[in-house]
Parts: sequence; C-alpha cells; structure tokens
Amino acid sequence: MKGQCLCGAVSISVPQNENVHACHCNMCQRWNGGPLFAFHCEEIEIEGNEHITHYQSSEWAERAFCKHCGSHLYYHLLGTQSYEVSSGLFSAQTDFTLEDEIFIDKKPSFYELKNDVPKLTEKEVMEKFGF
Repeated sequence: MKGQCLCGAVSISVPQNENVHACHCNMCQRWNGGPLFAFHCEEIEIEGNEHITHYQSSEWAERAFCKHCGSHLYYHLLGTQSYEVSSGLFSAQTDFTLEDEIFIDKKPSFYELKNDVPKLTEKEVMEKFGF
C-alpha cells in the first residue's frame, strides 16, 4: 500500500494491511484531536524523509509528522522496527477493518465507536506489551 501526507511531500509504502486499531490514550487524543486510527507494520519505506519531523513523546516512542502540512504519519517504538501508521494517509484504501480499541478507559464519553471489537484498558495494554 502507498499513502501520502496532505501536501504530498511524504509518501509511505507498507505491506498490505486492512486491520486498523483505534487508540484512545491521552497522547493520541492530544496529537489527533481524537483517537488515532492506525495499523501496525514492521516494514516501512519512506520517500521524503527530509520533510519529516519527529517528536519523542515518551521514553520509548516517537511520533512523526510532515513539517510542511502537519499530517500525522506514524507512531514508532524506539529501538525497534515497530510502527503504527496513520490509516488516513491511505485515502485510496477503503476496506479497512477495525480490529480493536485500546486505552478504552481513557476514551472521552462524548463518542462511541459501534464496532463490536475487543476493547483493552490502559492496564491491559501495558501488560500485553510488557510496560
């Protein structure tokens, strides 16, 4: 799959993946103004690296965005090849499936996603990923 930021300065290619996760953690809400809809990948090819700015949002992760248009590109676990790539970059891809919601206990009460998917609390997420 190939996607790009709003202004087209950054293009990202990843293996085909239809499974999107919704993250409701406080950082994703501040970063996106709502949940982050993203999919996991460990193979990523980036064109336009010089147009990317990184922000280290925790001891273990960074977030990347286009320095021109501000598009949110990905969340990256430092020291790994683990990326959560924003599904919104892939506008031609319409057959995404919501796989789960994480940090469900941090989700504001003013919206609900109707999908019947697993919902993990902050504690469950941290245990699952060994934090």
